[in-house]
Amino acid sequence: MSIERDLEGWTIAFDLDGTLVDSAPDLIGTLNRMLAQYELPPVPMSSARHLVGHGAMALLRHGFMEAGAAWDEAHAPGLFERFIEDYLAHIADESTVFDGVVPALERLAARGAILCVATNKRTDLSVALIEALDLTKHFAFIAGPDAVSARKPSGTHIHEAVQKAGGDPARCVMVGDSTTDTKAAKDAGVPCIVVGFGYNDVPRSELGGDVVIDHYDGFEAALAEVMP
Repeated sequence: MSIERDLEGWTIAFDLDGTLVDSAPDLIGTLNRMLAQYELPPVPMSSARHLVGHGAMALLRHGFMEAGAAWDEAHAPGLFERFIEDYLAHIADESTVFDGVVPALERLAARGAILCVATNKRTDLSVALIEALDLTKHFAFIAGPDAVSARKPSGTHIHEAVQKAGGDPARCVMVGDSTTDTKAAKDAGVPCIVVGFGYNDVPRSELGGDVVIDHYDGFEAALAEVMP
């Protein structure tokens, strides 16, 4: 039985870390290797997981703060570059695609949707992670903040990612795990589906999305709910 291509003309834009991929283990692993260079104690996953979506700088500051030491480039010159180099070398050692993601992406494509990624993770790192996890074939475009003119929470990030994927920003749904994503969706004037298992310490009732899912099994029902 053929699948109706009822999503022709629609684009689904996904955040990456905490939405498609559980990347916290490798990012925090890199953070702890950086701390070890300065004989500082490692940070537990539980204390840093919510910072994953905020980038390497936030992770480094948190790690040094936990150890009672302030971090800036003057204190540890070159550390940010070493962080990125180490992370690239270990980008998918323990990172995994969230359960149900691949079947959901395959089903959306079969229904005619264009799929893209709109993430605040640097594009080269995003592409490397997506390639390492064999997800590249699912996406028409991968847009880190350096591939567009503004980063989330600006809605421009979503609009330009969708356009570069060959889609229409007026017919788009955003999928994310944080207030950065929901604010960007609101700014872009598009619906937002929130995954409730991502990297955020804000109560789910305060995330601001249109609907929250706890597993990708419920994605298509949520999509039907938010689409006009």
